[in-house]
Amino acid sequence: MKKLLLTILSSIIFVSACQPMGKEEAKESVSTGEVKEESMKEEEDDMQVGNFSTISVQEAKKLMQTEENYIILDVRTKEEYESGHIPGAINLPNEEIAEAEISLLKDKEDLILVYCRSGNRSRQAAEKLANLGYSNVKDFGGINSWDGEIVK
Repeated sequence: MKKLLLTILSSIIFVSACQPMGKEEAKESVSTGEVKEESMKEEEDDMQVGNFSTISVQEAKKLMQTEENYIILDVRTKEEYESGHIPGAINLPNEEIAEAEISLLKDKEDLILVYCRSGNRSRQAAEKLANLGYSNVKDFGGINSWDGEIVK
């Protein structure tokens, strides 16, 4: 008899705990979630110092033809760079871009055109550079898409 009474009592407690929320409780829960979501978005925005943009190879070529002061940044490994790179590009492997000043990139307002092999490392590098305060960073993907001259 005690077991039956205990089972019934446990069931009642379990069922009452699973009751749906009332309208007021639901509204409070949703608004709290929205506040948390907004504060998380603000924290993410605070973490990103700068911006970069992604452009096509054709847009990068046009900038190289029309702009005077720009840097072409190859973020592949030294070995990849030496096997063939875009003329005038300087090599700074993505893995070496950290949270410190970069001696190769003195002016944070210079136009920096970033590429790698396929586009993954260039996006990572562009994001790191933007977060370091470089304000004019353009990621144009990978040398695999480049149809211009390559220097070996």
